[in-house]
Amino acid sequence: MRHSLDGTDRRIAAALLIAPRASWRTLAHCLDLSERTVVRRAGPLYADGTLRATAVRNPVRFPALIPLALRVRCRPNRVRVVAATLARRPDTVWVDVLGGGDEISTILFLDGPEARDTLLLRDLPATAAVASWTSHTLLRVFPTSFSWSAGLLSERETSLLHAADPLSADPLSADPLSADPPSSGAPEPAEPLLDDPLVEALSANGRAGYTELAARTGLSPLTARRRMDALIRGRVVRLATELDLALLGCHAEALLWLTVSPGALDATGEALGRHPRVRFAAATTGPANLLLAVAVADLSALYAFLTETVGALERISTVETTPILVTAKRTGLPRPTR
Repeated sequence: MRHSLDGTDRRIAAALLIAPRASWRTLAHCLDLSERTVVRRAGPLYADGTLRATAVRNPVRFPALIPLALRVRCRPNRVRVVAATLARRPDTVWVDVLGGGDEISTILFLDGPEARDTLLLRDLPATAAVASWTSHTLLRVFPTSFSWSAGLLSERETSLLHAADPLSADPLSADPLSADPPSSGAPEPAEPLLDDPLVEALSANGRAGYTELAARTGLSPLTARRRMDALIRGRVVRLATELDLALLGCHAEALLWLTVSPGALDATGEALGRHPRVRFAAATTGPANLLLAVAVADLSALYAFLTETVGALERISTVETTPILVTAKRTGLPRPTR
């Protein structure tokens, strides 16, 4: 993995956050670069693991899945061990160490009530390193945050990416918890299975070619292409690009747990989800009903976001800010240890 990226690499990486399967030609057109430059820059970023492409399941399309945000208090000298254990679980989507180094936040897609009860009533109580925990069900994810690009792309470039590669980049069809039917007119896929081979193949490599997808699934390349199109347009999965956000100049990340008046929750979530500093926004159960993941340049930028953006919204009554110290897993992919 790289320890730094130059300006061009950052812009290409930011574009791939928005459009994970965009072709090199599309990226070149949208970023006003030559296709040769994009190939020469982007290829090695995937080859060395700096960029990784994947797909995240939509719990609404997998009715057995329970989307849960978990906050776990641990003994400080065991927090990394617990985080690593959670990151190895196939049902965790992200795992972060927070605050003073004694708390972990994780998002899980649990395979039904039995899996949820096993985790909360058996596994966590039996773990000596765990002191306490709280669980919060994700009620809605605000899809506007999926256009996040670390502020490295202009509105025009973002619009071009969406227009040129709607299959990968349509933010309105990317809401992982939206039950609304897709508006694209694409045919609905058959009811997905948790072990759908194509979903597994896309999770392993979200940029896999159709020949590779066919080989992994036993489908023909044409069928794999049609099936993938249906899975994405039908909101069964969301394509994603994973990388260390510090490489994009974001050296301060935090989770914000906001308490919002119920009548203003939807509008507040939509508004904050559009903010260029917010990479994830979701309504949750619990005392705090809006969870934000924020990535900014430094602590001064985080302070400005809290005072100028969050502070300007009148229907927010409380804010808890928990800095992210270490990331163990993002978008379902364990983060390599440096």
